[in-house]
Parts: sequence; C-alpha cells; structure tokens
Amino acid sequence: MIPVVGYEGAKVAVLGLGRSGLSAARALKAGGAEPVCWDDSEAARDKAAAEGFTLTDLSKQGAFEGVACLIVSPGIPHLYPKPNKVVALAQAAGVPIDNDISLFFHSYATSDWERFETSPRIVAVTGSNGKSTTSALINHILTEAGRPAQLAGNIGRGALDLDPATDGEVVVLELSSYQTDLARAMTPDVAVFTNLTPDHLDRHGGHGGYFAAKRRLFAEGGPDRAVIGVDEEEGRYLAGQLAMGNGDDRVIRISSGTKLAGPGWNVFARKGFLAETRKGKQVASIDLRDIPGLPGAHNHQNACAAYAVCRTLGLAPRIIEEAFKSFAGLPHRSQRVGEKDGVIFVNDSKATNVDSAAKALQAFQNIRWICGGLEKEGGLDALLPHLGGVKKAYVIGREAQNFALQLGGLPHAVCTTMAAAVAAASEDAETGDVVLLAPAAASFDQYDSFEKRGEDFMAEVAKHL
Repeated sequence: MIPVVGYEGAKVAVLGLGRSGLSAARALKAGGAEPVCWDDSEAARDKAAAEGFTLTDLSKQGAFEGVACLIVSPGIPHLYPKPNKVVALAQAAGVPIDNDISLFFHSYATSDWERFETSPRIVAVTGSNGKSTTSALINHILTEAGRPAQLAGNIGRGALDLDPATDGEVVVLELSSYQTDLARAMTPDVAVFTNLTPDHLDRHGGHGGYFAAKRRLFAEGGPDRAVIGVDEEEGRYLAGQLAMGNGDDRVIRISSGTKLAGPGWNVFARKGFLAETRKGKQVASIDLRDIPGLPGAHNHQNACAAYAVCRTLGLAPRIIEEAFKSFAGLPHRSQRVGEKDGVIFVNDSKATNVDSAAKALQAFQNIRWICGGLEKEGGLDALLPHLGGVKKAYVIGREAQNFALQLGGLPHAVCTTMAAAVAAASEDAETGDVVLLAPAAASFDQYDSFEKRGEDFMAEVAKHL
C-alpha cells in the first residue's frame, strides 16, 4: 500500500466503494486522514463498514462541512452527461474533487528514495485501444529483463495498492480517460498515447472532450518522454504540440502500417517487421510475424509502443525481442483458447467497439465471426470494409436480429446465445478456419462484463474440444 500524504488529520470523502474507492480509503487512513465513505450500493457500504470505515450519506445537505477533498471512483460522472448529485454538492461547497490516481502521484515518492542508486520511474499508458496489452507487455519485458516492475491502474491492482518503491523500480500504469480526466496531479516519467477512436463520448461531451481527457496526461503531466501513436490525426497533433522540432527525441512517434521518416526517434511496424530509426537511420529491426502473443496489426502497434518505452528505459533491442517471444497475451484480447481438427478458437471479448473489432478481424482469415451485444453509438458502418476475411457471422445478444440487419450481404445466423453461436460456428468450421469472438458491442445486455462474456465463450468452446 502507498499511504496518502498531505491529508493527515483531515476529513476526506470517498464516493464509490469498488476496487479503487476502497483502495483509496485504506491508503488515506494509512496516511493519517479520516475517510468518510459512501456508495449507493448497500452491499458496497456493508463491505466498507466491515473494514471499519465511517459511512456518511454524502448526498445529504451539509455532508461536506469540514471535508478537505472528495475522492471519486472512475465510474461516477463528474461533468458529462451531468455531474453525479454528490459531485454537484461538493462543487457547490467549494470542495476539491480528485481521484486515486492523483493521490498515487502525490504520495509515491518518499524520503527513502534518497538512498536509492536509481530513482524509480513511472510509465503511464492511455489511448482508446491497446492500453492493457501495451501496459502488460511493458511490464513483461521489464520483468524478463530482470528489472523490478509493478503493474497497476486500470489493470491489475489499484495504484494505491502497489508496494512501496524499490531501487530502480518501474511502475506501469494503465490509465483510462475517466482517470486522466479527473486527476489533479499526474507526473509520469514516460507517457504513452496508443491511438484514439470514438468511445465513451457521452461521458466526455463528444469526441473533442474525449481527446482532451487523454491529452491531459501529457499537457498536465509533463513527462520526460512521450510515446505517441500517430496513425490518427489526434496523435499527429499531439506529437506536434509536444515536440520542439522534428528532431526532438523526447517525443517518440510510433505507427502500425506507416513507414515513419525524419530525423526524430521513430518506431513503426510494416508487413510484420518492427523498425526503430533515429536521426534518419535504422538502428534495429524485429520480425513480429511468428510471435503468437502479438497477432495482427493492432498488436504490432502495441509492440511498437512497448518497445519504445523499454528503449527509453535503457533496454537493448535483443532483450526486448526475446521478451516479445514469451509474451502470452492477455485474457479476452486475441486470446487463443484452443484448436481442433485445424480450427482455431480465439477469444477477443474485449473488442467492445467497432474499431477494436475491426482490428481483430484484420488479424485473421477464414473467420467464423461471433458478434453482437449491446450496440454502441454510431452503428456498424465503419466495420463493413473489414469483413473480407469473414466467411459467416453468428450473432448473439438480445437485439441480435437488429444487429444482423446491419451486416449487409454477409452470410449470417441469428443465434442469440453464446452456446448456440459456438455450436453453429463449430459445426460449420473447416480446417484452416478461425472461430473468433469479437463482438463489436458491449456485453451488458447479457453479461456483467466483457470478461464474463469471454469466459462463457471459452466454456462453450471447451465442450467442443
């Protein structure tokens, strides 16, 4: 645990008692603060009470008298589409609003660091797609290289649940737009922007607000090095804003599919090969084509980002390449779960939007595509150009019929349930086919999370193996 500093003896309100909220309450208490907690869920309140935390209904008038700060969990809106009632009361009372990520950045460094030979570093990763894989890959490479590392944030542990820093350690934080949008303090040593595609638009008041939330990690954080994906206009704009000139190697541009040129520091992947260039010359190359844990162009972009970060941390290309080969990938993200009679089964339940589903579809050929669920804003039109490798779609979800109507002339079956979809796809599949779950939709019409959906897919696949 990282005890929170700066609030000793102060009353601090905590709204939302899930993983990050409880973590923040514990760390505040460890730092000498007096957390007062609230959650609309009775079960969450009971869990906090069992740990001895004081419960106060923060939605009541006068609840913020004597409160120094309100710590808000990521799922709770603070601005769009409209502020949560408790947040609005705090704002009216002039109480600062913050989150656990900001508390971590305030509290991670201690006087113990003066004894370290090498100061700990913080790498923060944000973007629409690939954050989790990139963060986990960076952590894997560091660990394989013998460097002490911890992984936290939007993946794994909460940031305040990390162990205190050790000499030369690297903390890798995956940060969502919900986290970067609200944090009052962010000071990473290295910050990564993977890409930007429309998502969470209602929460950020539109596409511009969504980009602005991501951009805060760089504008507010002032990292020593910025690794920027430049395959979208926003990334190119951000890289241009941060760099003092085209040879400024504090900004490392990365791309999947585009050869990057110029005197700066570039890492790009084309036709399955990763290349690093500096001052206009290639300095390293890695063949990514046969690395099982990194299939497809989207994972090659993740590889470029992780490679760039690890190079800034002093690792040699050959060390990074060896670690790539042993990376198993993450659950529910292009996860190979089985093979039978030449048919491969792949779980990409994390493909909850059109862009991430398109990237999954481009990674394979001869696809039996399981798709559908709670459709997101914008429909499926942007996905249609990427269906060339799909033999047939098997549509799940409560609105499966409506989802199927958007697939044009693509052969499809309306299956509704995962069990029916896996059974039908398995029966139709031939040697060389890939049965791919890449829903292009949220899971909440049938499942509590994309993880539960992926687990159901794997359970049904197991029956056919």
